[in-house]
Amino acid sequence: MAAASATKISWRLQEFEAHSSTVSCLALGKKSGRLLATGGEDCRVNIWTVSKANCIMSLTGHKNAVECVQFTSSEEQVVTGSQSGSIRVWDLEAAKILRTLMGHKANITSLGFHPFGNFLASSSMDTNIKLWDVRRKGYVFSYKGHTQAVRSLAFSPDGKWLASASDDCTVKLWDLIQGKTITEFKSHTAAVNIVQFHPNEYLLASGSSDRTVKLWDLEKFTMIGSLEGDTSPVRCVFFSSDGSCLYSGATDSLRVFGWEPNRCFDVVPVGWGKVSDLAVCNQQLIGVSHQLSTVSAYVVDLKRVKKNGGSVIQGIIQDNQPLTEPKDPKGAALRRNYDRPTTTCSAHRVKQSSDADRRSPEGERRSPSEDEADEKMSSAEIHNAEDFKEIFQPKNVISRTPPKISEPFPAPPEDETILAIGRQMKDMITSFPNKQQAPLASSTPVQRVEPTVVSCAKRPAPSAVSPVPSNPPTSGPPPPPPPQPSVTTAKSKPQPKIILSTRNEPIGLNVADFLPSSPNNRGGALSDEEALSQIKKGHDTMSVMLSSRHKNLETVRAVWAREDIKSALDTAVSMNDLSIVVDILNIINLQPSLWKLDLCTTILPQIDELLQSKYESYLQTGCTSLKLIMKHFWMLISDTLKAAPSVGVDITREERHNKCRACCKQLKNLSNMVKNRAAQVGRHGSAFKELQLLMAPLDDSL
Repeated sequence: MAAASATKISWRLQEFEAHSSTVSCLALGKKSGRLLATGGEDCRVNIWTVSKANCIMSLTGHKNAVECVQFTSSEEQVVTGSQSGSIRVWDLEAAKILRTLMGHKANITSLGFHPFGNFLASSSMDTNIKLWDVRRKGYVFSYKGHTQAVRSLAFSPDGKWLASASDDCTVKLWDLIQGKTITEFKSHTAAVNIVQFHPNEYLLASGSSDRTVKLWDLEKFTMIGSLEGDTSPVRCVFFSSDGSCLYSGATDSLRVFGWEPNRCFDVVPVGWGKVSDLAVCNQQLIGVSHQLSTVSAYVVDLKRVKKNGGSVIQGIIQDNQPLTEPKDPKGAALRRNYDRPTTTCSAHRVKQSSDADRRSPEGERRSPSEDEADEKMSSAEIHNAEDFKEIFQPKNVISRTPPKISEPFPAPPEDETILAIGRQMKDMITSFPNKQQAPLASSTPVQRVEPTVVSCAKRPAPSAVSPVPSNPPTSGPPPPPPPQPSVTTAKSKPQPKIILSTRNEPIGLNVADFLPSSPNNRGGALSDEEALSQIKKGHDTMSVMLSSRHKNLETVRAVWAREDIKSALDTAVSMNDLSIVVDILNIINLQPSLWKLDLCTTILPQIDELLQSKYESYLQTGCTSLKLIMKHFWMLISDTLKAAPSVGVDITREERHNKCRACCKQLKNLSNMVKNRAAQVGRHGSAFKELQLLMAPLDDSL
């Protein structure tokens, strides 16, 4: 009996359609852990309550895809950034726009509110960081120093410093009062995705695609720990409220780390995929992720997660060995704490640019009337008035009753997975009205509640969803579903041009093959043998293909071990199998030190094919390789081609000149392709826009 009553440590709380098109960003409110904001390619920002699939409010006004969203610490305001570089600040309580900020020249990649004031920081693909005062138009200061896109921003708890993480593998610390860089941390070997300040001590954490979390002492400006163990890029880090441990979110896993000495207290498998944000509330950690137009929320019960113990072996814990406790569990040395001023941020002197510098180029071209007209086009549509008043407007009412505290989410029993599969099968069967109802669905009607999804065109929310009848009438066709202009049926939906790297279902499987036969063929119910043959369809072909790929990779590996990377890559190219080239590039992209000019001449023609591929993973690999070539070799190529001819015969120089000329020709061809693809909307367009910025020097080349 005890085993039956056991509950899960982690579980999926909800999964719902958040937008009528692809979701591009989302953020949790850190104060309550119950508010969720999502931005999509439909140019909308939707506000949700975690665990409820009905949208509270939709914010409209952006003319391009929304790329970034963030709440204030009080959750009274939300800021959004778009693909065009515009930023909008919204008052959620008043349900209106406060300010439109123009100044960035490319996609907004990160946003952050000052902990106790009217300041806002933003970063972009243009590599710049801007500090804004939301009470005025035009930025206060612009920070320059990163060489690639900035991915994360965080203010220190005392509001005096700003930390930034970038694709250039560095973390920079900025002094807001002096308006300059304090220090730069360079120990990461891949893009840094997230930074987070310790809530009390002078300590900074950074998570990277090199699968490590590094901790930095902000008094001595040194690294005090490198927390390893993640098997995929670190996407989120979050300190516990008391600062005793650090939660690290990666693909399908949560790790709990300690430091001084470095320890991993616990590893919790969570099926959230590529987690995008974390929050803690009521001893529960909430993690959210998105895929296509769907958003998922997961819960981890922190009361059942280890936050101490574990033995230290090469920085990673081993549970089967005894722990040698440090003398000081808080750390080897007492670290300074932040001084939080009692006044607001407006009392602090923040370094400001001159009036001439404060106005952005875009701001100079816009008249006040244009700004007012733009803000009038922005609106907040309230779809759930009851939840809106309960969440955003109770603070205006004076009451002697204490505020209602949100309850923790109940954990499902351990065998809930089996029940969930049964519910999903019911949903699949009831979603096909032209199929004969299975016995599973005939006993009780299945009521399927669809979330309110708001597209760019206004659409009333459904007031109720009626249950599907258990025995549909056979005389006449089933009643048509309610009209949904922005949603196409499964049959009429066009095949996507790009095959995504993460999909909800495998390519080549037809759900109808596993459902009962149609009324026109009642006697043809699938037998076990027929069902197995449907499942095995194509299995032999796939096995042969994977075996051949494995054999080819073994051949390439043997050449690499016997000769060098250039020979191995030439062997891979000669096999005329782009998947082998992608496998090799995914290895050497993580090790820029392996790259030589010889490799560029071989790889660039392959990048041309990768950027035209229909597979998203091939596109991503090609973009990464092209970024590395532009970053590490363009100056060499340009300087070599511009250099004056040497006197006499220099065979080595002549060979290098020929290689550089061939690379330059290939890069110019790729530049034209990148320019054409940069106009696309969505994450592929974002990647090509970033490449376009990197390849801008080609326009001025020989």
